[in-house]
Amino acid sequence: MARLRQPTIPAVWMVKVFVSALSPILFIIGVLTAFCGILLNSWLAIIIGSSGALLYLIHVIKITRAPDSLTSLEKAFGERWEDHVPQERKDFFLRNRYVFKLPQSPDPIFNRNISFHTIAGTSRELLCDIWQPPNNIRHSGLAFIYLHGSAWTALDKDFGTRIFFRHLASQGHVTMDVAYRLFPETDFMGMVHDAKHAIAWMKANAATYGIDPERIVIGGGSAGAHIALLAAYTSQNRQFTPTDLEKVDLGVKAVISFYGQADLEATYYHTCQHLTTHSALAKKKKGSSIGMPQWLRKRMGENYHRLGFDKEAEPGQLAPMLGGNPDESPGGYTLFSPISHINKDCPSTLIIHGEHDILAPLDAIRHLYSQLTGAGVPAVMQLIPQTDHAFDLILPRISPSAHNAIYETERFLAFMV
Repeated sequence: MARLRQPTIPAVWMVKVFVSALSPILFIIGVLTAFCGILLNSWLAIIIGSSGALLYLIHVIKITRAPDSLTSLEKAFGERWEDHVPQERKDFFLRNRYVFKLPQSPDPIFNRNISFHTIAGTSRELLCDIWQPPNNIRHSGLAFIYLHGSAWTALDKDFGTRIFFRHLASQGHVTMDVAYRLFPETDFMGMVHDAKHAIAWMKANAATYGIDPERIVIGGGSAGAHIALLAAYTSQNRQFTPTDLEKVDLGVKAVISFYGQADLEATYYHTCQHLTTHSALAKKKKGSSIGMPQWLRKRMGENYHRLGFDKEAEPGQLAPMLGGNPDESPGGYTLFSPISHINKDCPSTLIIHGEHDILAPLDAIRHLYSQLTGAGVPAVMQLIPQTDHAFDLILPRISPSAHNAIYETERFLAFMV
C-alpha cells in the first residue's frame, strides 16, 4: 500500500482504505484466479492470481500484527495484566487480531437523541446516543464516551460506529456517542467544554446506567480524539473548565485516541495547509459541496445536510479556527495541542494510529507517547503499518485493521474495569 501525501484527492484516500478493508476478499480472488489458471493451463492467470494473492496476504499479515513490545499493554501494565480482567469479560474477546468476519453481537439497548446539556442562554441542546448491554449481559461498570471524527466542522454521531458500539455493549460496557458542537458554531474551547459536559452528565447519571463514575473512559476518532485528549489531560485546568462545572470532578479513568491530532502545528504542516490556505476563513460559494461529486451529494440526500457538508467552512482548516497560521497565532496552536498538557496526573492512554495517516502526523503521535511515558503515565501505542486515516469506519465487519484495533481496544477497556 503506497503512502499518500497531501494535498491529494479525497477519492484516492477512499480507494486506498476500501482496498485495505477488502484485502482478505482480494486475497481469495487471487487464489481462485491462480487456481483457474492451473485448470486452464494459463500462465498469465497463474502469475496474476498468485502475485495478487501474495500481495494481499502480506498486507493482511502486516496490518494485523501486535504492537511493538516497547509500546504494548504488557509494557504499560505488566506481564500479567490479563490476570486482572474478569473471565466474563474475556469470554467476549476476539480470539485473534483478525477473525475474517466479526461475530454477530446480541442486540443492545439503544436510546437515541438524549439531551445531556443545554447551552447557557439558548435553547440549543447537545444530544447523545446511549448504547447499553443487552438484558442478558452483566454490566461491566465502565462507560465509554465517544466523540466522532469531524475535521472539527462536519459529520455527526452514529456515523460508521454501530458495529463497534454493539461489540462493546456485548462486553458489558455502556457507550455514550456524543454530538458535540462544531466550527463555526463554536471554537476548540467550546468543543472541549461539550466533552466535559458529557463527562459530568455521565457521572451524574451513573446509577441510571449501571456504571461506576470512577470508570469512565473518553475517546474518539480523528478530531474527536483530539478533543477527547484535551478534555482528559485538562481535567484540573480551570482555563478549560466550563464555569458551571468548576466544582465537578471531571477526571476520567483513561482516554483512547483513534488517529487523533496531538500537535496542531505539526498537523498544519503535515496537511500542507501552509500551501493551500490563508489566515482568513476559507469560504466557498453558497451551496457548493466540499470537493464532493454531485452524484454522491444526491445519493446522500438529507444526510448531506445532517452531516454538515453544506457548511461554508472548509473541514480541517486550522487557520480560521485559531486566528491565523502558526506564525500569526502560535499561542493558539500550543494551547489546543494535547501534547502541551501532559503531566504525571494524566489518565492512562491508548493510542491507535495508522503509519500512513494522511491527516494526523505520525511523528507527533510518537512524541505524545514519549512524553506520556516520560511523565510516568501508563500508555499503550499501536501503530498499524500501511494503514491510513479513518480505517476503522470502512467495512469494519471484515476489515483486518479494524479488527486489530478492536482487539487492542477491548482488552484495554477490560483492564480499566
